[in-house]
Amino acid sequence: YDLVCVGFGPASLAIAIALHEKFPTDGFQPPFRVLFLERQRCFAWHSGMLLPETHMQISFMKDLATLRNPRSEFTFVNYLHTKGRLVAFTNLGTFLPLREEYNDYMSWCAEKFNHLVQYSQNVVSVEPVFNKAGSTTAWKVNSKHTENGSHSSFTTCNVVIAVGGRSSIPDQIRSQVNNDPRIIHSSQYATSLRRILPSRSDPYNIAVVGSGQSAAEIFNDLHSTYPNSTTSLFIRSHALKPSDDSPFVNEIFNPERVDEFYGLHDDVRRKALKENKGTNYSVVREDLLDKLYQRMYVQRLRDGNDESNWKHRIFPLREVMGAEIDKSNGKVNLMLWDTRNENNVEAERKGFDAVIFGTGYVRDVHESLLNGLRPMMKDGTCTVGRDYKMLTDSGDGKILSDMGIYLQGCCEDTHGLSDTLLSILAVRGGELVDSIFG
Repeated sequence: YDLVCVGFGPASLAIAIALHEKFPTDGFQPPFRVLFLERQRCFAWHSGMLLPETHMQISFMKDLATLRNPRSEFTFVNYLHTKGRLVAFTNLGTFLPLREEYNDYMSWCAEKFNHLVQYSQNVVSVEPVFNKAGSTTAWKVNSKHTENGSHSSFTTCNVVIAVGGRSSIPDQIRSQVNNDPRIIHSSQYATSLRRILPSRSDPYNIAVVGSGQSAAEIFNDLHSTYPNSTTSLFIRSHALKPSDDSPFVNEIFNPERVDEFYGLHDDVRRKALKENKGTNYSVVREDLLDKLYQRMYVQRLRDGNDESNWKHRIFPLREVMGAEIDKSNGKVNLMLWDTRNENNVEAERKGFDAVIFGTGYVRDVHESLLNGLRPMMKDGTCTVGRDYKMLTDSGDGKILSDMGIYLQGCCEDTHGLSDTLLSILAVRGGELVDSIFG
């Protein structure tokens, strides 16, 4: 192959669209040998968080094509036109479509490239292919089929790794409960919780951990999905905080800001990331905060000021430091710390039927996939250039000039906060196509 993309989520889909529009052919067949490998059985975008009536957090104008090519057939506006909903959507007066609709938009785009995708392929490693002179002439991408267990290898000149993040649950929690199925990550919420808690009417006791948008959405959804349940939200800070999506601040996600950010010194980059953390991490949209506060107020009205009488509670300044399965009843007990006093351990919160961690993602999957290439990496690390191509200490002739490994969604330290988001996918996809195929 000329290009193998590991992962077929939004980042790789944007590359497929940009490639088709740069080299248009009938049947969406590029003039190169291109393959996408995807672990899921079909295209799906955050299926575990497709909750009812949840909206996108970015404008539909930042879709898979518009900012690069407003005339593209793959714009969200053209999707609406094709589906016969353009006028009706316009009447909504919003730039933020339902998350369910945006997933359908991306699935609509993905269908046109199905002939280039192999689903149920879990890539396990990328390794160099050497010739007799010891030069690297290709990359070998090794994968395992998730259903039948068969192994495959694909040889290619270029690799794009766009596998997204790995769900983050504290290691000590996982080990203490031996990966008990009642403890899940927010990314599994909509697809797994019904199997754990099958009855909508039972009085379950459910805990949510985290202070970001996902945790808040789950805490809010539980009230209607399991109306007779008791729910607890544990957050480390003193209160849920609003995300900053004001227009001037939002300019940090402009495509041209990537050049500016990449050119900064490492220390300045780290400072900038810390300053702008409130746009994306451990924050919640204001409309959801208002909804949750209204719900808390109604409890105060009906059940009094004593929060211990409430069915739905937010516990601030609490960090989950341990968990165990109660052998007497099979339920989950949590050990909490007061975040303002590390020596103060609160009494256990007991008897949870399920615990959902909305604690974000770790974006390090590429490290294990590329471990076999460590000796040829520059400084032994997965650092990339401005074009997202991994830097190598190749030496003269050791790696052919038309070969490369490109990283997507794991370059926040060098390319800015937009790297893990949807904001610049259209433009970035075009940049990668230009870098690989010229």
